[in-house]
Amino acid sequence: MAKAAAGCHFCQIVAGAAPAAVVFEDGVSLGFLDQKPVFPGHTLLIPKDHHETLAELPRALLEPLFANAQLLARAVEQALAAEGTFVAINNRVSQSVPHLHAHIVPRRKGDGLRGFFWPRQKYADAGEMEKIRKSIQVTVERLRSDG
Repeated sequence: MAKAAAGCHFCQIVAGAAPAAVVFEDGVSLGFLDQKPVFPGHTLLIPKDHHETLAELPRALLEPLFANAQLLARAVEQALAAEGTFVAINNRVSQSVPHLHAHIVPRRKGDGLRGFFWPRQKYADAGEMEKIRKSIQVTVERLRSDG
C-alpha cells in the first residue's frame, strides 16, 4: 500500500478513490491525463507514495520515476505524432496539487507555447480524452515490450 497524505487529490487517485484517465502504472508511479491540458495528451506522472517535492523524493525512487518519465515522453510524442515534448516539475510554486508530479506535454513547432506561459484548454469531450488516453497507453505498452 502506498504512503498517502490525507486530503491529497493525487493520493486519492492512486487509491482508486478519485477518477483519472490512466495511461501508465507500475509499482512506483502512475501516469494519467491532465484534466486541464496545455495541449491534448498532456500527461502527469506521479510517484504512488506521497512526496510533495522532488527534493523530498527518496533516492531509491529517482531512477524508476525518471525512467518512467522518459518512457512517457517517448510514448506521448509517438502516440500523438508530436515533434517533441516539454517535461517539467514545479516544486511548491505553481504546484496546484502538493504531490510531486511531472508534466509531459506534447509539442509542435508553432504551437504557441512560449516560455512558462501555459494557456489551458479543455478536451472537446470525453470521447477525445479517451481516444488520446488509449493511444498513449497502447504506445507505453509497446515501448515497454520493445525494451
